[in-house]
Amino acid sequence: MVQVPTASSQETIALFEKYVIPNYGRFPIALVRGEGSFVWDAEGNRYLDLFPGWGCNLLGHCPPAVVEAVREQLGRLIHVPNTWYTEAQGQWAQMLSERSFGGQAFFCNSGTEAVEAAIKLARLHTPKQRYKIITFEGGFHGRTLGSTSATAQPKYHEGLGPLVAGFVYAPYGDLDAAAALIDDETAAILIEPVQGEGGIRIPPEGFLQGLRKLADDRGLLLIFDEVQTGCGRTGNWFAYQGFDVVPDVMTLAKALCGGIAGGAMLTTKEIAPSLRPGMHAATFGGNPIAARAGIATLETVERGNLLGAAVKLGDLFRERLGALQEECELVRDVRVRGLMIGLELVVEGAAVVKACMERGLLVNCTQGTVIRLLPALTLTEEQAHEGCDILADVIRQQAVSEEQS
Repeated sequence: MVQVPTASSQETIALFEKYVIPNYGRFPIALVRGEGSFVWDAEGNRYLDLFPGWGCNLLGHCPPAVVEAVREQLGRLIHVPNTWYTEAQGQWAQMLSERSFGGQAFFCNSGTEAVEAAIKLARLHTPKQRYKIITFEGGFHGRTLGSTSATAQPKYHEGLGPLVAGFVYAPYGDLDAAAALIDDETAAILIEPVQGEGGIRIPPEGFLQGLRKLADDRGLLLIFDEVQTGCGRTGNWFAYQGFDVVPDVMTLAKALCGGIAGGAMLTTKEIAPSLRPGMHAATFGGNPIAARAGIATLETVERGNLLGAAVKLGDLFRERLGALQEECELVRDVRVRGLMIGLELVVEGAAVVKACMERGLLVNCTQGTVIRLLPALTLTEEQAHEGCDILADVIRQQAVSEEQS
């Protein structure tokens, strides 16, 4: 029997205020149910969610195939340590390998863990004097100390020094600056093929190809952080496939398991043995629940031709939001790659997010001025138009308010 939540949003908030560390900025609403691209709060209000699960809910809320796979697995085997073999983990690794560059997988629980694994691998694989990793301004790689050190945004470093040594930062899109940072101690280059938290920043033409050549010429590993871009989000299984550049290492999480916690690092069979036994692990990594959810997610994307849907829906958002940009001076830029959508404003975006929520639409603001959408690949065209209608109306009203102030 399903237990129906009975607490109001305010009662739940009071519980949090007493017992939960307040390290998140939260909206004053308790969500209790989700289905597809809709969620409901404790008071019964429905919201169209264009940022489901912070990008984790690639298939929307409670996708049926994932729900069924997890339910079935829960009744058979929940968790065993990685000192044993499980069929589902092997099948999951095979599916990821066959849809990417044919390598091998290390499983963990989150994007930051996947990045930590990649950092360790880079240092273990290259000669001992090599430990430095080049990353890029505006990038985001996670919240643990190593991945935070890799994140070239000073606001995430405040109060945490000294950071992990060895990370050097180049301006995003500047190939010459990246090349100038390479020395005899450099082990790898780490980059998001499309910056997510950085504001849906798409790399300049030839930039990723240039990094590939730099890595090849100087004997470095090229690591793509595909935590946000992977698993179909950009209209390819993985974003690198749309840029015709193959990395040596790739990190995955967020959408990987359709909303269940799960992460992975993929690398080639030649590089993989450098992550030797005893040097790295994740207790819950690749557990049967995550593995079954991951398999079901990949199968659902394939069965529903959702890669094609991501491209088609991305074109819809580009057309609708591009028209808004032409009409409204408040919109500085529109950036779209599949269902990674960034609408950059000339003013702060917090008021837009709040007004959208009051109208029953959930969106995100990153970098202060970029309205970020990461819709589910299962979003319908009707829902996409509904979301664009609300967002456009809110921004028009914001433009009027700006003129009057």
